Amino acid sequence: MAPTLKLQCHFILVCLLALRGESRYLELREAVDHDPFPHLAGGASPKRELEGEPLYRRALRCVDMLSLQGQFTFTADRRQLHCATFFIAEPEEFITIHYDLVSIDCLRGDILQVFDGWILKGEKFPSSQDHPLPTTERYVDFCDSGLSRRSIRSSQNVAMIFFRVHEPGNGFTITVKTEPNLFPCNIISQTPNGRFTLVMPHQHRNCSFSIIYPVAIKISDLTLGHLNGLQLKKSSAGCGGIGDFVELLGGTGLDPSKMLLLADLCYPLRGPAQMKVGCDHTVLRMVSSGKHINRVTFEYRQLEPYELENPNGNSIQEFCLSTL
Repeated sequence: MAPTLKLQCHFILVCLLALRGESRYLELREAVDHDPFPHLAGGASPKRELEGEPLYRRALRCVDMLSLQGQFTFTADRRQLHCATFFIAEPEEFITIHYDLVSIDCLRGDILQVFDGWILKGEKFPSSQDHPLPTTERYVDFCDSGLSRRSIRSSQNVAMIFFRVHEPGNGFTITVKTEPNLFPCNIISQTPNGRFTLVMPHQHRNCSFSIIYPVAIKISDLTLGHLNGLQLKKSSAGCGGIGDFVELLGGTGLDPSKMLLLADLCYPLRGPAQMKVGCDHTVLRMVSSGKHINRVTFEYRQLEPYELENPNGNSIQEFCLSTL
């Protein structure tokens, strides 16, 4: 597995260990050692499904992570009580999960749930503040809805399923496909380096771009509160009372609402704004009132080991603090 992808899996492993206890370590270690991204590691691999090509198929493990379309089957070889599959697509895509076949025993306590986003150790992405649905509506439970909801579409580029299967031989088959998202909002980056533009056109919502790495981030363009050619002026009281602004957050968990505020911007830039964030998780979050068209363009790169080894000499004052 590529080193950057191992970091993502390591983040999930740590959270799942805390959630499920050390007794589950061997099972999780086996799942993470298995490369869930063979096509990104440079070997012979399936590509995203193209029209006219056969549908990619493979078996699911109890703990798995997928970044490609295809048909996936889980069949229990023994009792499996704590399983989850994480799905991640490109930033500009939704994920659709379709039930092809389900053979579980709900009366015995089996479960099969789709969650709109990711959740680890009680922390959610997107956070409850940023997702358009209340938390209870982000879960779709097969044992409650059955096949009346065969297809479930995510609200962003990540989703996951939880499942528990008591009887060996039982399981399910799902087909995962992606659809274009014209205005991506609430994104987890697949890569530690990149460039992206968040645009929110006259919608009252918040959008977070998540990077699960310590990074250097540079904001090169910022348009907030644009209306008839006018820009909001800088407020001496900060951005708290202004309806349109950008935040830079850092932390160790998944939920942006529980992360440390490193900087906020609510005025036009006179030049690029740069910051090094030594946290495991970095989030750029845009808050929009819905009255304007807001846009922010930024680029990011993973911090080098020498930068983290000498944080004071590399503008990283403390583990989760930086200077702008």
